[in-house]
Amino acid sequence: MHQYLRAIGFSELKSKKELRELLYSIIEGCDTVNNIETDRKSVIVEYTKQFAGPCGITLRAEIDEEKNLVVDFYYPFLNAHTTSTCEDLSVERHSANESFAGICEDIRVGASIIFDLQNGVEYMKNFAKKTFKRSGNTIYLAGLSVDGMILLPIEKNAKELQRVKQVSSERRQKIIAAREGNEEAIEKLTIEDIDTYSNLSKRIHKEDIFTLVDTYFMPYGIECDHYSVLAEIEECSMYHNYITDEEIYVMTLNMNELKFEVCINKKDLLGEPQIGRRFKGNFILQGRVEFA
Repeated sequence: MHQYLRAIGFSELKSKKELRELLYSIIEGCDTVNNIETDRKSVIVEYTKQFAGPCGITLRAEIDEEKNLVVDFYYPFLNAHTTSTCEDLSVERHSANESFAGICEDIRVGASIIFDLQNGVEYMKNFAKKTFKRSGNTIYLAGLSVDGMILLPIEKNAKELQRVKQVSSERRQKIIAAREGNEEAIEKLTIEDIDTYSNLSKRIHKEDIFTLVDTYFMPYGIECDHYSVLAEIEECSMYHNYITDEEIYVMTLNMNELKFEVCINKKDLLGEPQIGRRFKGNFILQGRVEFA
């Protein structure tokens, strides 16, 4: 059973029988259906149903030439509407089933972002028509979390906020230059990292770590699409799962100007989310791509 079903309000789903009944109800009463023919004389069909606002479940199955329907896999999802990045995109197929991982590098994170592609059938159609392009795509990132807490913000005045934006902008320019092989930019970035490490090592003995570290976005665990984040809450909404009546928080987060959305069951969130506060938690990252 998918661990992150509880993130969209199915925390009490315990048995395989209950899961089967839920999946059959998606096939019979889905909101949208998408399909594509394969070279195996079969059709891949994607059924999608929303249960709590933008949160729902996608089920992917294959119909063979004898009209038999075989369920391939399913996953809970959050349909994000906040543009996260437009960086170059690479897509790789998972080896176990007909699903895909998206990979893009964003200088605001400083590393590759790997996510599960939500609209895989749409990608397959673009790939089959040879219309898929690496650049020019709009990516909407979304996370499902089952473990999170709310932290108070760090107080900053207008001057400090302006300084942070300026430093962030200058660092991005240096990273871009370093990617192009500028040795001076590489040297400056190395020196800045050493100075930052030295400064933090001195202050950590007297100050709390979360007053020194405003935000972060980093891999978590051994699975490539799992991340740990500390980010500022820019928007927050609550939805009810109409099947279970469980309450779901959907938050728009800002991590160093990288914006994405995260949903979490109210049962799994410690604290009260509000705009301006910070969310700290672990999640699985998904992404919907608006193809160029």
